[in-house]
Amino acid sequence: MIRKGRTSGDTAPHPRGSARDRPAPQDDRAAGQLTAYLHRHIPLAGAMQAAVQRVTAAEVVLRLPLAPNLNHRATAFGGSLAAAAILAAWTLLNARLERAGSAARLVIQRHRIDYERPVTGEFTAHAFLEPAADWERFVHTLARRRRARICVACEIVQAGAVAARFAGEFVALTHAPQAPD
Repeated sequence: MIRKGRTSGDTAPHPRGSARDRPAPQDDRAAGQLTAYLHRHIPLAGAMQAAVQRVTAAEVVLRLPLAPNLNHRATAFGGSLAAAAILAAWTLLNARLERAGSAARLVIQRHRIDYERPVTGEFTAHAFLEPAADWERFVHTLARRRRARICVACEIVQAGAVAARFAGEFVALTHAPQAPD
């Protein structure tokens, strides 16, 4: 289920807890390879000049410049912000599924984004699993039924402030096993 994100007046702890404050281990080469993969297989990622800044089991952070994502008011186009959030969320799930040894296809089923302030410069898209998301149940359901759903959250951040909050529900699908010829 997609839930409305926190508003700027909320005082609830960040859904990622203290992990947001800790540097996570990462291979910079892996981030570069993942950026190249996204540009090669999702042309919009290249057009937006999205670059993987960080990829861990807990989160994916994409960095995007303003120039290719401008609207007529010299701020980031809302569609670019939504696309960046979907791309970051998809990338997180794809990386986690690869680590789990799954070749499942991922599609977004629905999403919601709340725009809190205009984006006037370079921005990042921070994707993370919703607090209620149960990764193990998702993987188990996918293995058993060849189809599973999971919610991912993303925050669009510019100059240290959250500009938009995204919640999306993704569906993972695997192909039925092929009968031997």
